[in-house]
Amino acid sequence: MYCLGLMSGTSVDSIDAALVKITEKDLDLTIQFVSGVNYDYPEKVRQTILEVAGGKPLSMEAFAQLDEEIALCFVEAVNQIKQNYPTIELIGSHGQTVYHRPPMPQKLGYTLQLGRGAIIANLTGIPTVNNFRVADMAAGGQGAPLVPKIDAYLLAHPQHHRCVQNIGGIGNVTYLPPKQGNHWQDQIMGWDTGPGNVLIDLAVQKLSNGTKTYDKNGEWASLGQPDSDLIEQWLQQDFFQQPPPKSTGRELFGAEYLEQCWQEAQDHHLSESDFLATLTDLTAASIAQSYQQFVEYPIDEILLCGGGCHNLYLRERIKSHFPPNTMVKTTDEVGLNSDFKEAIAFAVLAYWRYVSKLPGNLPQVTGAKQTKLLGDIHLPLD
Repeated sequence: MYCLGLMSGTSVDSIDAALVKITEKDLDLTIQFVSGVNYDYPEKVRQTILEVAGGKPLSMEAFAQLDEEIALCFVEAVNQIKQNYPTIELIGSHGQTVYHRPPMPQKLGYTLQLGRGAIIANLTGIPTVNNFRVADMAAGGQGAPLVPKIDAYLLAHPQHHRCVQNIGGIGNVTYLPPKQGNHWQDQIMGWDTGPGNVLIDLAVQKLSNGTKTYDKNGEWASLGQPDSDLIEQWLQQDFFQQPPPKSTGRELFGAEYLEQCWQEAQDHHLSESDFLATLTDLTAASIAQSYQQFVEYPIDEILLCGGGCHNLYLRERIKSHFPPNTMVKTTDEVGLNSDFKEAIAFAVLAYWRYVSKLPGNLPQVTGAKQTKLLGDIHLPLD
């Protein structure tokens, strides 16, 4: 079956559309990556998303309009793929997260992804699954991360302890034990590690007065020197100490958090490049610290994916926090496209929901009380 996964993360840099051919049945899947495109939001839509995710209130009319505009952008991403591959049979759309509140004591969590699945299904003529996170949260889970189950079946190694580290706006990891014995799946872990690109991107926009949106290859940060004392101070923040399951977003690591970091950087007399180097190393150091705190085995391989894996300075800083014998690669090097990996995952989750009727969450990862079928199914008009 030809399945198309759609994903836009907390960086809101583009909609990733990944077409895969899925064969076999149930969990014994073979995934063949066919094609992928990146569809950029119109700048006005992107700015509105960032403002809403940053806490700006909207009227219900404006909110409904944004929901529709996002859905239409997702439809455009589908149409770009359909021009060359008209045989798409199923769509899995993550949508665009604008709010995420993890569960708290005596209180369920809440998450909101915009981009109406019914619009996508009706305008493309293709069955569409969306709204993947809410079923897990209704069962007491974090609703994130949802990718670890896919990572387990695509990237687990017979002998190696692997960490699959996605670096989008927020970083998240899947720990994969060696694929041995009957119960290896029970040892899989996953959680959000903290900021990925989000603080770096916000800082670049601030320091460039909006002329740049990200630090290409980490070139600006590489001119500076990270302040280890400041990083150590920032790593004392409550989220970094909290054990999994845990998830986060711009609600914590957003513009207000960056401003606090900026003020503290002034106290340390950091230059602009030093500040970017320090923020970049915070991402790297938070990844390393979380592995050391929560994984009891030495890590053989770290497999990077997401936009942050192209930041050469960030990759260098990640390597610096691990022993020399820990290999740091991208998922491309083990056969899975690193740019479209998250979109591929939602194509698989849609397949599990629509075709296999299989639960998509791992309760030990999300904290849910049980496994759940994930996603709402929308059938196109006859």
